[in-house]
Amino acid sequence: MPENPSAHDPGAPAEPPLSRRAAREARGVSSDPAPETGPAGSAPTRPQPPLRPSGTERTAPTSAAPIDALFEAHTGRAPATAARHDKDRRKSRVAAWAIFLIVLGLLGGVVAGGFWVWNTYENQIRAVMGWEEPKDYDEGLAEGEATVTVVSGQTGADISRTLFEAGVTKTSGAFYSYLIESAEDTNLLKPGVYVLQQKMTSEAAFQALRDPANKLESTAQLREGLTVDQSVTRIAEGVGLPLEEVEAAVADPSAYGVAAESLEGWLFPATYTFDPGTTAAEVIQTMVDQTISTLDAAGVPEGRREEILTIASIIQKEARYEEDFFKVSRVIANRLDPAISDTNGLLQMDSTAQYGFAEREGGASSTAEELTDDNGWNTYVRTGLPIGPISNPGALAIAAAMDPAEGPWQYFVTVNLETGETEFTETLAEHEQAVRKWREWCAANPDGGC
Repeated sequence: MPENPSAHDPGAPAEPPLSRRAAREARGVSSDPAPETGPAGSAPTRPQPPLRPSGTERTAPTSAAPIDALFEAHTGRAPATAARHDKDRRKSRVAAWAIFLIVLGLLGGVVAGGFWVWNTYENQIRAVMGWEEPKDYDEGLAEGEATVTVVSGQTGADISRTLFEAGVTKTSGAFYSYLIESAEDTNLLKPGVYVLQQKMTSEAAFQALRDPANKLESTAQLREGLTVDQSVTRIAEGVGLPLEEVEAAVADPSAYGVAAESLEGWLFPATYTFDPGTTAAEVIQTMVDQTISTLDAAGVPEGRREEILTIASIIQKEARYEEDFFKVSRVIANRLDPAISDTNGLLQMDSTAQYGFAEREGGASSTAEELTDDNGWNTYVRTGLPIGPISNPGALAIAAAMDPAEGPWQYFVTVNLETGETEFTETLAEHEQAVRKWREWCAANPDGGC
């Protein structure tokens, strides 16, 4: 059959075919190239190029290959080898994830350990590295207003704590450190109620307390947690009344409608300003009336006033943060509940053990004498609530006494007296672990108030 027409000229007429030799000569190729020689005596051989199908045509396989052979040709592996390879890859992925999780766990352990070391030994680390935070505020930060009561007989350390609690100084020991370093005399500070600012330097606070212009006349400031005996002195000096008159005014609770043996817990903590000529009895009546108004606002039934004030007074002395007030209230309720308590009805609150000792003020640890003294307030010796309040509670403590938080706690301990961090636990074993933390903090902070 004739060959196809020229690809460059589809319409050209067909030419007679050339012989193979003529065609090669026309292309300039020798008609007799030197043959490749095989072994001696063998016929000449020439490698033949594979036939290439024209256009898009493909040659069909001459025979049907088995499917396994096709798979092997495609992947380069037999099916069994491929399966083993996939299995090995899965094992490698599992091993990689396992290693990743182990490394992640180790890193997590390092981070958690670092947090524990920092929380436990922060003060020592700061001291060694020179990272101690300044005890005092910087100049120029003073803002707002704060009232502070200075009472005769107070030491420099007492005034230092008072300033810190009022938000005037940055730390509880800043003012006291200033007095020591500057050799200032606390006798220069006169009793009374003073208006200062918050975030003051200790030096600025000292000068403000010396300025008569900052002293309020006929003003009494009672902070939360004071006892009646502590309040009487502040009332007399703040309002300008003889101490004997104020002591006589608090001697008879029935004169103010209080059915209790003492006005303990009934002198509401606040700042009071009285007109000149106000009597001691009028001052006390004002404070008792404020307590009754606060009890009524909290929904306390009249028949439970003394009970709630007793619970609230313990909360006021024991709790540090706002949320802790309601947790401490729950601990008291749980320990008094025979269906829950594992303490045989003993509250075992240090504040109640310390109350019977008039000279006691401050410090978290109770002495052996305090813990074993058999008086009506010592809940280490007597079951149930004390025979009456142990301090003047504020509105928050009263609200917490009426509405405890939900929880299983029966124990709590403040493990850091500087920050007030408190741990609440359900079992004695957990509590003992928390107590160890507190002891470690006390050992690291010998002047921390333990």
